[in-house]
Amino acid sequence: MHIEFRHLRTIKAIHEMGGVARAAESLNITQSALSHQIKGLEDQAGVELFVRRSKPMRLSPAGLRLLRLADQVLPQVEALAAEFEGLRSGVSGRMHIAIECHACFEWLFPVLEGFRKSWPDVDVDIRPGLAFDALPALLKEEVDLVVSSDPEDLPGVTFTPLFDYAPVFVAASQHPLAQRQWIDAEDFRGQTLITYPVERTRLDVFSQLLTPAKVEPGAVRQAELTAVILLLVASNRGVAVLPDWVVREVKYNSDYVTRPLTQTGITRRLYAATRTADAGKRYVGDLIALAQAEAERLQAA
Repeated sequence: MHIEFRHLRTIKAIHEMGGVARAAESLNITQSALSHQIKGLEDQAGVELFVRRSKPMRLSPAGLRLLRLADQVLPQVEALAAEFEGLRSGVSGRMHIAIECHACFEWLFPVLEGFRKSWPDVDVDIRPGLAFDALPALLKEEVDLVVSSDPEDLPGVTFTPLFDYAPVFVAASQHPLAQRQWIDAEDFRGQTLITYPVERTRLDVFSQLLTPAKVEPGAVRQAELTAVILLLVASNRGVAVLPDWVVREVKYNSDYVTRPLTQTGITRRLYAATRTADAGKRYVGDLIALAQAEAERLQAA
């Protein structure tokens, strides 16, 4: 049998309307055209689909089987049509995010909460497991936005600036280095450096300071949470380098101090990387705008 969506709609309409005339009117076709459609469908099936001698017209057992199919399939087709309409109008879609900045999880959650309220029909997800292959994943459409501090010249990818930040040295207030006005690479020799559990190339302290100076800390200890890193630092178990906005966001603790890296300081910039083809999607632009607004709040705190 060759069953089309119109056949399913016909079966359903006749069942609901109780006759060909009213069903044809509801489907906006002529009664003659609907009768020919029914006959053609019954010829394909080889069985009668309606009990014509009854009033109102009712379905035969075979027709009821086809009605059950219509009840299963048509709602899914209508839902798919509504989803496509949402995609065309820009009110629904997918926003899967990969983060190369480990500390950005804490900054991103308030952004996503505001985004969810404004765009309830956009599917949002965070893919931390793709962090180190995030840009290739963006090009392969496995993710839709990458938060990164390392822009690359990639065809089809647009990097939108989010905000600037300064990586700062954090140490216990009684630590000898707490008396310095700034911290140089050589000051890390012999120190236990507490970092997030990510590759060194993704850590500012290594990429911007230690690796270029060919300096190795005494030891590296990793902690997943910012609060744990600061707890260890305040307990004088090691030193850390964190974005200045991260330290400001955490409740002030007099047990640790912050100092700039180098006499002139180091400035980094976070970007939102998206596919250039998605630039016109309203929810993409709105998410970036929300992220920039949250960044301004953090910098003003």
